[in-house]
Amino acid sequence: MCTKEPVNTEQEARELKGLAAPARESGTGRGEDALVAGAEIVIEWRRVKCVARSCNAGGDSMESREALRDRSQTQTGSSQTGSSRAAGTAVSEPAGPPAQVESPAQPGPSVNPFAPDDGRCVSIEEYWARWYENPYPDIDVSYEWNNGRLEAKPLPNEPQLDLYNWFLDLLRRYLSTYPIAKLINLETGFVLKMEDSAEPSGQREAVRKPDIGVILNSNPVPWGGVDRRHFDGVCDMVVEAVSDSTPAEVRRDTEEKRRDYALAGVKEYYILDPGGEHMRFYRLAAGGQYEEIQPDAGGVIASEVLPGLRFRLEELKRQREMETLALDDLYSGYVIPALKISVTQAEEEAAARQAEAAARQEAEQRADAAEQRAEAEAAARQAEAQRADAAEQRAQEEAAARQAEAAARREAEERVRAMEDEMNRRRRQSS
Repeated sequence: MCTKEPVNTEQEARELKGLAAPARESGTGRGEDALVAGAEIVIEWRRVKCVARSCNAGGDSMESREALRDRSQTQTGSSQTGSSRAAGTAVSEPAGPPAQVESPAQPGPSVNPFAPDDGRCVSIEEYWARWYENPYPDIDVSYEWNNGRLEAKPLPNEPQLDLYNWFLDLLRRYLSTYPIAKLINLETGFVLKMEDSAEPSGQREAVRKPDIGVILNSNPVPWGGVDRRHFDGVCDMVVEAVSDSTPAEVRRDTEEKRRDYALAGVKEYYILDPGGEHMRFYRLAAGGQYEEIQPDAGGVIASEVLPGLRFRLEELKRQREMETLALDDLYSGYVIPALKISVTQAEEEAAARQAEAAARQEAEQRADAAEQRAEAEAAARQAEAQRADAAEQRAQEEAAARQAEAAARREAEERVRAMEDEMNRRRRQSS
């Protein structure tokens, strides 16, 4: 925990002037690179002051201001290559611009020109008043507060931002369907109060600005007033997109914040990582420690803080459109459910129309078949009648033939008899 001393503006100005003087005397204290280098020396000077004021129970020796001044003189005297920094980077601070000196070429204090007061010791009252939001007029940086020190929130890269936006959209869809919670994100902080035996007070405090915070309507501390700039309670769920520019950033999200969120009572903590290496999902167990949430056999993570919030791990990589997810049974209950209903209705109506058309076609086919059968039967009857007519005609012809044959036979018989009679008569006459 940093302990603050009263700030002596004149004393700080003299010390800053003393730190900047060697660079000006070298003839290189000009330009944009000098501005960045000046920030490095100023912030290192502040860091040394902060360390000198901090609690040191073991009695370790502190780096002196004179040692820092000597180091800055050596670095400035040997520096001629500071132009490798990004051109046009301006560093400002609420207390006024630092002296302009040339950027040191040798490795010096670790300074982020986009967060020049990272690590500075401030009280919680100073943090709320001066550092919580928009601390600089010309630098877009956001600071968290960790037990007396400022901690800059790193900027995300594009894959991290894409994954963050996709998951935020998923949560918003859920809460639109089930309005059981509210969201805070990015710039809104909440206070963590944690038991810590290493602190004289037995308690450690921090203000974190989670990438996404979920506050249930049942949370004992209400949220939503127009005059509220931060949340006084503890979020029920926190989601952080992992910052991985440095090992320290990874450690902060995966170890330090995981520990602190558990101690503060955050029920679920999700770490998003587009690369997958640091992707983790935690749930607070009965002993106050986080247990990792394991996916089911289908690779699905299920939340207990938000009942019904379920998502596949593969979706965090695919990041399909919400309209597509709405048609997936896993998501259709909370991602645009009206779309699934309307699509289902449209599908049912289309299926009904198709069934009706099929039934109509089948009826028409049955009618055509019946007509064809009737025509076939009529044709068969006609053919049968024709066969009967032909048979009758053949019978008539056969009867006529038989009659003709009988007549011819009778006629022949009569001729035979006549011939016999004639022959008999002639025989009688001749005798």
